[in-house]
Amino acid sequence: MHVLILGGTSEARRLAELLAADARPGLRVTNSLAGRVAAPRMPPGEVRVGGFGGSDGLAAWLGGHEVDALIDATHPFAGTMSLHAAKAAASARVPLLALRRPGWTPVAGDSWHEAGSLAEAAELLPSLGRRVFLTTGRMGLAAFTALDDLWFLVRSVDAPGVPAPSRTEVLLDRGPFTLDGERELLRRHRIDVVVTKDSGGAATAPKLTAAREAGLPVVVVRRPPGPTGVPVVTTPEEARDWVREAAALAPGPVPAERQSE
Repeated sequence: MHVLILGGTSEARRLAELLAADARPGLRVTNSLAGRVAAPRMPPGEVRVGGFGGSDGLAAWLGGHEVDALIDATHPFAGTMSLHAAKAAASARVPLLALRRPGWTPVAGDSWHEAGSLAEAAELLPSLGRRVFLTTGRMGLAAFTALDDLWFLVRSVDAPGVPAPSRTEVLLDRGPFTLDGERELLRRHRIDVVVTKDSGGAATAPKLTAAREAGLPVVVVRRPPGPTGVPVVTTPEEARDWVREAAALAPGPVPAERQSE
């Protein structure tokens, strides 16, 4: 059985580790990374890097490499890739599972302002603060370039390109982050508003706690809707169990005594 994991997330790496630990005979796992991070954390198993060329290209890859199951474990904001995965799986008639970490939910003391896009987030900022901690990654900074009166601290794994806000300081770092570290970062840079995508997960959640403790507003960009009709699990363990079930249902090799029939 050949499983293709569309990865690049901590959940995808954990799933690859679980499947490698299973060591089930005949189970082949390929991990696909988009290639947007210069030095990604590599999962166990086979790895391919780069795009497929849209849903048609992915469907062709599924058929050409005899993939039996597809798992979309991409970032919650990789909406285009998820749509391509759904179309390709339907075209190639390959079972598809989405592995999605739950989103964050506000708790008492939070001051969240929801936005449907980065552009909407930018519109909210002038009324909320002047020193912005922007944690939406290195892509999409163009949405904030018109805000010349605001100062931005941009944190990302790799250096962002242009265009970017004129008053920007870049912090290259990779999670998981600690609560003490986030508290100090907000204090040192005199941050008065935080912008984040609703990525979910524990690795970057401490910034929300630090902002709540400091009484800071947080602009939260909502997730894009996923494709309909695709089963979803929220943990790598659930995805591992789905693969186990699919492997049990997959046809085994033809016995040697029957190969000549």
